[in-house]
Amino acid sequence: MEDIVVGGYLVKGDRYYTKDHEWAKIRNGRATVGITDYAQKMLGDIVFVDLPEKDQEVDAGETLANIESVKNVAPVYSPVSGIVVETNQDVADEPGIVNEDPYEAGWIAVLEIKDPDDIGDLMTAEEYAELLREIVKEEQGEGAEEGLSVSGIEESLDSLPEEELGYEEER
Repeated sequence: MEDIVVGGYLVKGDRYYTKDHEWAKIRNGRATVGITDYAQKMLGDIVFVDLPEKDQEVDAGETLANIESVKNVAPVYSPVSGIVVETNQDVADEPGIVNEDPYEAGWIAVLEIKDPDDIGDLMTAEEYAELLREIVKEEQGEGAEEGLSVSGIEESLDSLPEEELGYEEER
């Protein structure tokens, strides 16, 4: 499935999502877990990631990790029940990776899924995009519906000056 952009927030089409803005990429009985583009932008500059312990058992909805930003500390809830089989030491060493690449390099942990039925409780990319549309509408007011369901927007964004995108390159 294609990626979706809602109000400037990327939603990867190959994952499942929680209402608390975590994602899970399911493959071979395992779930790679991280936070969404929306979550990392709301947190701001991430300065610390407290990873779970390897072999730690978590239930769906329990705190898996904590992320500290310049704004606050936020829990990362486990989207599924399982056992932590791997953690991303790179984000512990360089927490800003989560801001730069929340869906690939910025993953938090990999869980061996204990109950495959948990996946059915997660949102598809389309369902999560709809949740984001509602959030963006609330944040920006009722006139924000235009352009919220744009796919493949990256090519058109590349042609815009950075000032219009709302950010500038670090100097």
